[in-house]
Amino acid sequence: MTTKTSELLAVTAPRTAAVVRGIADDQLGLPTPCADYTVRDLLNHLFDVVVNFQALARREEVDWTRKADRLVGDWRARFATEAARLTEAWSDPAALEGISPGMGLPQETLGWMALIDLTVHGWDLARTTGQELTVDPAVVAAGHEFMDRMGDTGQKMGAFGPPVATDAHPDTVEALLGRTGRDPAWAR
Repeated sequence: MTTKTSELLAVTAPRTAAVVRGIADDQLGLPTPCADYTVRDLLNHLFDVVVNFQALARREEVDWTRKADRLVGDWRARFATEAARLTEAWSDPAALEGISPGMGLPQETLGWMALIDLTVHGWDLARTTGQELTVDPAVVAAGHEFMDRMGDTGQKMGAFGPPVATDAHPDTVEALLGRTGRDPAWAR
């Protein structure tokens, strides 16, 4: 069984996992387009995303304040496994029904939050480490749809920085990045 959310995650999760696999240990201290995060910080945040949003799909409460360094052992393979589990968790249509008891948002919105995090932070990591992340056009369209609905709220809550003006066509990944507060031309 699949849902639109799980189908989009199934495209995005392996691409982001490939970027994670391509990160060298000596790159963990580098700054990222996500200004408050080094590569290590962003990887740990992205681990939290893929694990916690699995629980949110099951309507379990999560503790976003719990911070641990997840970059131990074979963390690259573990990230790929957890990203695949995230996709599976959102493949059940019941995961998209109703309101999240812990976050008070529609469950469908939570699934798309996970999608946006994997996409945008995957780009952050790729850009910082000299890799490419190809974002599927359907994911870009979903990202713009999400930002249409939740962008202002996300910015007020600190999830997104102030929008960055771009010359990009409005339906591109570059425009989506600008909407989330990133400069698509960012370079370290």
